[in-house]
Amino acid sequence: MFVLVEMVDTVRIPPWQFERKLNDSIAEELNKKLANKVVYNVGLCICLFDITKLEDAYVFPGDGASHTKVHFRYVVFHPFLDEILIGQIKGCSPEGVHVSLGFFDDILIPPESLQQPAKFDEAEQVWVWEYETEEGAHDLYMDTGEEIRFRVVDESFVDTSPTGPSSAEATSSSEEPPKKEAPYTLVGSISEPGLGLLSWWTSN
Repeated sequence: MFVLVEMVDTVRIPPWQFERKLNDSIAEELNKKLANKVVYNVGLCICLFDITKLEDAYVFPGDGASHTKVHFRYVVFHPFLDEILIGQIKGCSPEGVHVSLGFFDDILIPPESLQQPAKFDEAEQVWVWEYETEEGAHDLYMDTGEEIRFRVVDESFVDTSPTGPSSAEATSSSEEPPKKEAPYTLVGSISEPGLGLLSWWTSN
């Protein structure tokens, strides 16, 4: 679920931080820049693990700050495909079941990846597994807040870097703004036995 990623960046330290230890100032600046941010094709950055190398620091004309090239390792949330995770149901919609890990919310289990047969209850706004038994079908609801075990089957990175307005946008400024996309999304599945709500598989 968490991996160590080697990174290189140039860190600017303002003059009023020169009295501090250089490593402490660099660690603070790196966490300000990266913590809780998604790096494209890397994952969600959590926190600095360690600094492996500091190159020479430079002060440029007209700027009293120091600029240091830093080699470091960062803790990143990036589960591998087929990894089993446990989260909480954040909500349901016709698009599927939305799951949260507490620190990461962009997880979707689409309808075709639910335990089958499944249906969406429009009134309750929840997905329901129509569990077949010898006595007939029993409706098992996927309620908000329930713990759910799922398998990671796909991931999606979207480059959300700001871009300049296009000519088409300039001529249609009165239209609704485009929907904001999540920079990093996981797709899950609970279609196998043992996956789904923990309460389903817990014997009383």
